[in-house]
Amino acid sequence: MINPLKPLNPTQLLILATGMSLGLADVAQAQGQDADAQATFINTEGTEIGTATLSGTPAGVLIELDLAELPPGTWHGFHIHETGECDAEGGFQSADGHLTISSTNHGFFTDGGHHAGDMPNQYVASDGTLKAQVLNHQAVLGGEQDNLSGRALMLHSGPDDYNSQPSGGAGDRIACAAIE
Repeated sequence: MINPLKPLNPTQLLILATGMSLGLADVAQAQGQDADAQATFINTEGTEIGTATLSGTPAGVLIELDLAELPPGTWHGFHIHETGECDAEGGFQSADGHLTISSTNHGFFTDGGHHAGDMPNQYVASDGTLKAQVLNHQAVLGGEQDNLSGRALMLHSGPDDYNSQPSGGAGDRIACAAIE
């Protein structure tokens, strides 16, 4: 064990340097996660409006969003849904409900924890773009029941209240992306 009050010996320095040289992708793969996944968002007309890049990390999955053509200056619920199908004609109902890997209820304000698919609301800038990085610490890429591959990312028409059951009262589904 390293004592923070003593100088490091050469072996400890080598171990520390080796560990620091590992990239997040290497650590994620060592923990059984795929390094990356992609998803393309479509709107309710079926038009591509942006992308998401998902990266496995030791802390969960980092989701980087880059979307455009959204209602400017508005908040939106953002979730992971069970099924990676984005049928625009059906209002994205093909994506089913929120990803849940336990018997928890929806929302950050509920007792007992929240769904694995619950994530913070996202804000669209005045030019209609949404750029964000969101860490979901309950999910992995390449795992079993908590695996995001084959699921969908969903943006709703309004903000999630983090409490209402079963989905936070966030409104219609306005953008969907199947995770590859």
